[in-house]
Amino acid sequence: MYSGKKIVVVMPAYKAAKTVTKTVDEVLQQGIVDEIILVDDHSPDDTVKVASQLLGVKVHVHETNKGYGGNQKTCYRLALEAGADIVIMVHPDYQYTPKLIPAMASMIANDLHPCVLASRILGNYSLQGGMPLWKYIANRFLTAMENILLGAKLSEYHTGYRAFSRELLEKVDVSYNSDDFVFDNQMLAQIFWHGFTIGEVSCPTKYFKEASSINFQRSCKYGFGCLWVGTKFRLSKMGLWSSKLFPKK
Repeated sequence: MYSGKKIVVVMPAYKAAKTVTKTVDEVLQQGIVDEIILVDDHSPDDTVKVASQLLGVKVHVHETNKGYGGNQKTCYRLALEAGADIVIMVHPDYQYTPKLIPAMASMIANDLHPCVLASRILGNYSLQGGMPLWKYIANRFLTAMENILLGAKLSEYHTGYRAFSRELLEKVDVSYNSDDFVFDNQMLAQIFWHGFTIGEVSCPTKYFKEASSINFQRSCKYGFGCLWVGTKFRLSKMGLWSSKLFPKK
């Protein structure tokens, strides 16, 4: 609980058996999280077994793999059903430190922003944390293009560490979004479409063997998907495109 608001952490999990315990422990150490919901996307390892033994974690299991975007859809639905006022997505692979939870929650609870992103770019933490150079260059290029297309000034669009207010999650309809990784980008574009603001905090991050990451081929697909989302957003703003992601106001 923070300022009378219920804090729910959601964890979209896939093959996180080796890192979920450490992640959950650090989440609980922050002292403000009321509930942790882990959604396992049909992992082939022991993620469900390990997570089910952790105190304070509610585990939901997909019977089939629904993809990263599909996993998030379940996460946010369950969090709202649990009565969350603030929902924070933390990956259970321990790539992002849960120590930023209080800072992110406070920005939403104090009505500064209804969405907060933990940026790996602010403070130059990405390369220091081991991000491959090609991913860093792609991140900077995509972010620059998306800022132009969306009319925004974010430092990055591709972090998986995000916090949302209940009001925002009830307003933004993600049911039409992709079940793949481009879900993240679609959601941020929708947030801007509905007139919400997005705040950022600087976040150190770690790249190591157990941390989740997509390969070059999937990254290319994701990158082109992001550019297409931005293009549809701009065309919709100009009244030249009709999209369920960006409904007419």
